[in-house]
Amino acid sequence: MAELSSRQQTILGLVVKHYIATAQPVGSRTLLENYLDLQVSSATIRNEMAVLEEMGYLTHPHTSAGRIPTDKGYRYFVERLLGDIELSATERNTIRHQFHQARLEMAQWMQLAAAVLARSLRGAALITAPKMDKPRLRQLSLLSTQAQRALMVVVFQGGNVLNRSLTFSEPTSPELLIQLANKLNAAFENLDGDGIRRKLTDFTDFEREVVQHLLQLLLRDTDVNPQQVFRDGLSEVLQEPEFERSSEANALVNALEQPSFLAEVLEAPIGTVQVVIGGEGRWQELSTCSLVLAKYGVAGFATGALGVLGPTRMPYGRAISTVRYVADLMSDMVSDLYSE
Repeated sequence: MAELSSRQQTILGLVVKHYIATAQPVGSRTLLENYLDLQVSSATIRNEMAVLEEMGYLTHPHTSAGRIPTDKGYRYFVERLLGDIELSATERNTIRHQFHQARLEMAQWMQLAAAVLARSLRGAALITAPKMDKPRLRQLSLLSTQAQRALMVVVFQGGNVLNRSLTFSEPTSPELLIQLANKLNAAFENLDGDGIRRKLTDFTDFEREVVQHLLQLLLRDTDVNPQQVFRDGLSEVLQEPEFERSSEANALVNALEQPSFLAEVLEAPIGTVQVVIGGEGRWQELSTCSLVLAKYGVAGFATGALGVLGPTRMPYGRAISTVRYVADLMSDMVSDLYSE
C-alpha cells in the first residue's frame, strides 16, 4: 500500500469511522461539522478525498457526492490506523462469567460461545468445536459377542467414540478380553498413534493384533471426523443496510450453509487474529462482508477456530478485541478439558 501523508491518514480514518457508524457516504462538510480539530478548509478536504479516491482508498456511489471506503481503504485502516483496542474490564468480566457458567458439555459450550460473539458484535458468529490434531486414547473396551468375536469400543480425548467388530482365530473368554482392555488402557491412556507404536515391544502377538485395530480406529478418526460448525446471529447481519437486496443476503446465507466453504475460511493461525475484507479476491460470497478470525486451543494438541462475519462496514477494533479475548478464554478451557 502506498504511504499516505499525516493529513490523508487522518481524513481516511475519519471517513472509515463515520461510515461504519452511520452507513452514509461521507462528504467534506460532514467531516468539518463533526470533527472540528481538522483545522482545514472544506476545499482542502475535498482535494485530499479526491486524491484518496484516485489511490483506491475511497470511492463514491454514483448518486452521492460523499465517499465511502473501499476494501483497500478498510485494509489500510485496520493495518495502519486502528492500533490496539482492548475490551473494558466490565465487558471482559461479563464474557468470562458467561463462559464459567457453561462448563457442562461441549455442545452447550460451543453454542454459548457463538451466542456471546453474536450478541457482543451484532454479527454472525462461526465456531468450530476443538479437534485433536492427533487423536488420543481416553479409554477402550473389549466386549465379547461370540466365542471368537468381540466389539472394540474406543473413546477418544474430546469425547468422540468409534467401534469395530473383531474376529479372532481362536475362542477368547470375556474375562481375558476385560484383562486385555485394562492392560491396554493402563499402557496407552492419552497416547496418540505414534506413542502407542513406541510401546508395542512389551505385548504378545495376539495383543499386538488387537492394538493394530486400535491404531486403525485412531487413523479413521483423523480422516472422517469433520469439525462441527456452530452458528449464531445471522438474523442480526441480515438487518444491515448492505443486505437489503435479496441477492446479497442469499449469497451470504448460502456461504454459511456450506461446510466445505466454512472449513476453508476458518483456517487461521493460532495466537493471531486474521481479518478477511471483502473476500480478499478468494471468496466471491464474501464480496460485501468482512470476517474476523482466530484459532484457539492448544497448539499441536487440540484446536478449533472462531470468527464473526459482518458487512465490510464493521467496527473492526471492537471485533478484533472481542474475537481475541474469546479465543483466549476458549484456549484456557480446552487446556483444562484435555488435561483432566
